[in-house]
Amino acid sequence: MNRLRTHILCVACVLCQCLLCAGRQVNLPGPRETVTEAPEAKTSALTFAGTSSCRECHENFYQLWAPSHHGLAMQPYTETFAQDNLTEHPSHIRVGTYQYQAAVGPDQGHVLETGPEGIKKYRIEQVLGGKNVYYFLTPWVRGRLQTLPLAYNVNTKSWFDTAASGVRHFPGNEQDERVHWTDPLYTFNTSCYDCHVSQLASNYDMETDTYRTEWAEAGINCETCHGPSQQHVKDYQRARETGIEPNELGLISTRTFNREQTNGMCNSCHAKMSPITASFGPGERYFDHFDLITLDNADFYPDGRDLGENYTMTSWRMSACFKSGQIDCIHCHTSSGRYRFSEPENALGACLPCHQSKADNFEAHTHHKREDKGPVCISCHMPMTAFAHMNRSDHSMRPPLPGVSAEFKSDVACLLCHTDKKAAWADENVREWHGDTFQQPYLDQARLLDQARRARWKNLDAMLAAVQKAGRDEIYATSLIRSLVACEDNRKWPVLIDTLKKDPSPLVRSAAATALDGYYVDAGIQALLAATQDDYRLVRVRAASSLAALPRANVPKPSQASLEKATVELETSFTSRQDDFAAHFNRGNI
Repeated sequence: MNRLRTHILCVACVLCQCLLCAGRQVNLPGPRETVTEAPEAKTSALTFAGTSSCRECHENFYQLWAPSHHGLAMQPYTETFAQDNLTEHPSHIRVGTYQYQAAVGPDQGHVLETGPEGIKKYRIEQVLGGKNVYYFLTPWVRGRLQTLPLAYNVNTKSWFDTAASGVRHFPGNEQDERVHWTDPLYTFNTSCYDCHVSQLASNYDMETDTYRTEWAEAGINCETCHGPSQQHVKDYQRARETGIEPNELGLISTRTFNREQTNGMCNSCHAKMSPITASFGPGERYFDHFDLITLDNADFYPDGRDLGENYTMTSWRMSACFKSGQIDCIHCHTSSGRYRFSEPENALGACLPCHQSKADNFEAHTHHKREDKGPVCISCHMPMTAFAHMNRSDHSMRPPLPGVSAEFKSDVACLLCHTDKKAAWADENVREWHGDTFQQPYLDQARLLDQARRARWKNLDAMLAAVQKAGRDEIYATSLIRSLVACEDNRKWPVLIDTLKKDPSPLVRSAAATALDGYYVDAGIQALLAATQDDYRLVRVRAASSLAALPRANVPKPSQASLEKATVELETSFTSRQDDFAAHFNRGNI
């Protein structure tokens, strides 16, 4: 396994176990002073004022934010919280030779462990999440906050085994392993911290393997998206006194963001990703700071449906809505995270800007009646399934494809309502409505990726053609390219080189750069050296990694400076998470 693939998979493993949002280490609490594709705000005075300073002028927004899942992404455990949100845990849950029971009544607030070593109490200090699940954090060794072995399902009002819920159930004979609740993958400081609190500094000390983690506020606050606001507050307080409007807003206005900036701002948390820098500021370009999980990962079925927890960005980038360039996250979601179209009378509102004709002919399009509590657009195009007791909606916007799902054992949207039916029944209906060829392109695509994931190359030519196909899907192309790392057939090299040179997607180019690792013929070297000058940091660091073993004497002088600069960026990417062993391993391999 090559170096960067090891790095990506190790980090992705950490992010897979993250309980609600993918995390990243942030050593400096706040956005960068220099902003790529800079928004209008000038953030030279990087001083945070806190949410209370926003409330004075923005009470309405504060009231929307405070009870939202963003506002309550993490909160201290109190008796009042327990009384309002939890139910008693009547019986223990067995985990191996241990028994666990939550005690959340008056003067309690702990999880009781009974095992071979006797009885222990773990105090509940913080509560994480709340949309579907509450996780509970307890003080742990060396400054860690550890996720407790019991969690609470908000929807069913029941307690469950945290680690057992994270076990993936693969089709066939492949088995997943549960992770013990004391593992670093369930450590708040390591996995999930930065998407549940604001302006955080992990303060990890490598010499002592300790944390002094600090944050300004629990939850995701205003300044997470708008940047430090102290200058803004001062300027507008002065404006009240003088009546003179400030020349500068003094913080980041997201109204000026393009679609990519808005999506990137949200997906710094709502994605399973690998960070390549220590911090990300609102308005900066996503692929200057992150790499992204794709369908080559076992957390996806080969047809692209979710198997494990993948959050949103990967499937969203596959959707026709995203590709249109007309829609971003804020179209359907408010800045506080609420769905804008939850009211029954407006249930089709998310889709109407582009699909009015289908809404006007609802029954002809859906083959269902338009009725109360009946299906709406998202019922079929964004089916909601669950993993680890957390509901998630498929953001790829694809139609129901029961024939494809039947082959790969993925979820079928139709069967979420028609629970007494099977995929074959749904497939018959779809074929009757749309013909036998409707699902075939999706099936062909999934079969190719499934073969690539299994390192079966009899259809390699078709895989390579799919990578270079006009209008190719960037997620699918990246997935194939990442799978091609295991392919030893020389037919792949010209395609990878051409893709690295010409593909418009930095994600695809970065995958091609990684897949060219060690291909030290002139064409491969030249393509990788050129990629060290790519406009996107992600491509540059992947190219630098693939050139790491190339003797510097073999690097032409005109390319030495760009390679050195990209190598520095690569080394810096490994320091973005000081507590990640894979980063140190990979840094040592440069």
